[in-house]
Amino acid sequence: MNEALKNPRGQAIGGVGYMLLGASLIQWSAALVTHVFGQIGPSATSAWRFLLGAIVLMAFTRPNLRRWTKQQWLGALALGVSVAFMNQCFYQAIARIPLGAAVAIEYLGPFMVSALGKRSTRHFAFVLLAGLGVLAIARPGAGLNATGILFAAGSGLGWASYVFAAHRVGGQAEGFGGLAVSMSIGAVLTLPMSIGSSAFVLSHPTTLARLGIVAVMSIVLGFACELQALRRLKPSTAGVLFALDPAIAFVIGLIVLSQSVHPWDLVGMVCVVIAGAGVTYDAANAAPTLVQ
Repeated sequence: MNEALKNPRGQAIGGVGYMLLGASLIQWSAALVTHVFGQIGPSATSAWRFLLGAIVLMAFTRPNLRRWTKQQWLGALALGVSVAFMNQCFYQAIARIPLGAAVAIEYLGPFMVSALGKRSTRHFAFVLLAGLGVLAIARPGAGLNATGILFAAGSGLGWASYVFAAHRVGGQAEGFGGLAVSMSIGAVLTLPMSIGSSAFVLSHPTTLARLGIVAVMSIVLGFACELQALRRLKPSTAGVLFALDPAIAFVIGLIVLSQSVHPWDLVGMVCVVIAGAGVTYDAANAAPTLVQ
């Protein structure tokens, strides 16, 4: 019998741990990379992050592509497209509105995944509580503008697709080979956006180093943690746990970017933390859909 199925509680708790670590790495890297926006712009910044991250992943995993099936390629393509779209929109959003608010609006994507996947009144209550928390964080007057909101909403659509695509890739490819191929596809799709900034980045080692650090934190480590989490948790459960991302983003925005925190932000963070804790408890006491 699969060892994972012998200890569903441990697998669920491990999935939550991977989710929290991945979210922390991705949001921290987003805060660090905002300093590059003024030099090469958000689109080129996202493209460089994909390119450098994909190089590192392919170098370490070296997947045997000759043995890949059609289903594996389709899964990797879906993940690569969704994550490229999600991150391009997200970087455009955080270039215009505060990090925490952008992540809060973006979360509406996985929120709908969780809401549509509800199977009990208890789960729906946690989804509703998380949604109210996000509304408190992304309230009117929180330093938002229409363009930033639209980009954050677009990122949310990509995030919703990412939840399902990552769950599928995690089950179809062993280790992190699927992630490496998916991120390479994302790098190819966004490569044209990095060409114009090549001369600047290659002639400024500090900028290149910052992009490299961000790529490792997010593309390599952050998404690897989330992939491990989505191997252990149902998409509907993961959708609620992603509500912790706005809370993490606000804390990192406060510490790294000195962005202000309003009392309503604290109310929203309390709501999403309670919802996340409730879903964690439920996931730990029910056998998750483990795909590997």
